[in-house]
Amino acid sequence: MTPLTALEREALMLSLSASGWAVLVSLPLAVGLGWLLGTRRFPGHAALNAVVHLPLVLPPVVLGYLLLLLLGRNGPIGAPLGALFGIRIAFTPQAVVIACAVVGFPLMVRAIRQSAEAIDPRFARAARSLGASEARIFLTVTLPLMAPGILTGITLAFARAVGEFGATITLAGNIPGRTQTLPLALFSVTQSPGGEAAALRLCLLSLALAGAALMASELIARRVAPMQGVTA
Repeated sequence: MTPLTALEREALMLSLSASGWAVLVSLPLAVGLGWLLGTRRFPGHAALNAVVHLPLVLPPVVLGYLLLLLLGRNGPIGAPLGALFGIRIAFTPQAVVIACAVVGFPLMVRAIRQSAEAIDPRFARAARSLGASEARIFLTVTLPLMAPGILTGITLAFARAVGEFGATITLAGNIPGRTQTLPLALFSVTQSPGGEAAALRLCLLSLALAGAALMASELIARRVAPMQGVTA
């Protein structure tokens, strides 16, 4: 394969950057919600679980449109941000990160929740009987045991973000060099006469990137599975 063109480099770097930032900014909340849903039962548990996983079943374009209504110039979140701080989110690189974070978030929470559910509660009880505070139990006992789910969730969310299209094009648009990720670049060249060769290159690049992320997820799952006494 010949060296990457400027279009391919820009789209690849934006995809990697946006997916990485999306995982990074959503990880703390995903860990908290995964632990909460996996270890606690409370009124509204089912409703919260449904809301968290809603992006998995909504069409991505619908999800992007809802985000645009919220974060757009006249939206309930976007309008105050623009009026008070001069911040505009829609059709910016930050919008790409938000779209990627939202679509990958349920996968991360789900993996972390499953890991939290697999933790033997006797570990926490033993630490509590020795006088450990709840915060210390979470940081030194629960969180390390949740590591398999956290690592798996990170790689799955990253892979999903890399392939995101519908929510991104609706919220961020398709601006070359600014919001055009690999899937959006592929869409653009397929709409241009004679763009078959460029489309094939972008397709192969996307397949390689997504495949590498999924292989990393499988490798991590196999490596960390013994930490919880399970077989991957």
